[in-house]
Amino acid sequence: MDSPIRVLVVDDHFVVRKGVCALLADAEGIAVAGEAGDGEQAVVEARRLRPQVILMDLRMPGLDGVAATRAILAEQPATAVVALTGSDVEGEVLAAVEAGALGYLAKTSPREDFLEAIRQVAQGDAWLPAHLTRRLLTRLKPRPAPEPVEPLTGREREVLELLARGWSNRRISKELSISEVTVRTHVSHILGKLGVSNRVEAALHALRRDREP
Repeated sequence: MDSPIRVLVVDDHFVVRKGVCALLADAEGIAVAGEAGDGEQAVVEARRLRPQVILMDLRMPGLDGVAATRAILAEQPATAVVALTGSDVEGEVLAAVEAGALGYLAKTSPREDFLEAIRQVAQGDAWLPAHLTRRLLTRLKPRPAPEPVEPLTGREREVLELLARGWSNRRISKELSISEVTVRTHVSHILGKLGVSNRVEAALHALRRDREP
């Protein structure tokens, strides 16, 4: 039997943190490895517990979620961070993406979204809720999307379009009838050509270009 995905839950509000833990209780293939009440504790617990996924609140006193994400990924780049968002925090979400977060979830999201997001980012995929992505695009619109340092191939453009829909490697591989290994190779080439650090930034890049006149 595969080991469960180990999750660290980070939020400075006790009730919210316990609520998220309750959402994950008894979820198949997922286990809460620990909790942290602030950014400093998150860094310490991530170092101690080595979770595969971290659900990271962004607005915390002291070391905030963005800084904590940056510090954790500097030590453990394979860890998948999902930003937990409240309302009107587009700027913080963008900063978290730039720090290396693979996705973002509203704290009010249904349990199914939490579980699917955890499972998806644990595989290295992004989690891009459509309603939050549209709001982020309003922040990105004034800045035109840069041209790739090297043109994307036709297949890479297809993969990027599906990335922008929030699709996983598995779903992309089935849609395009190619292996998941090939999808990962295409994603790696796309990131390099676009000059971005992760799938979320690549997807936002694609969505921004679609909105340009």
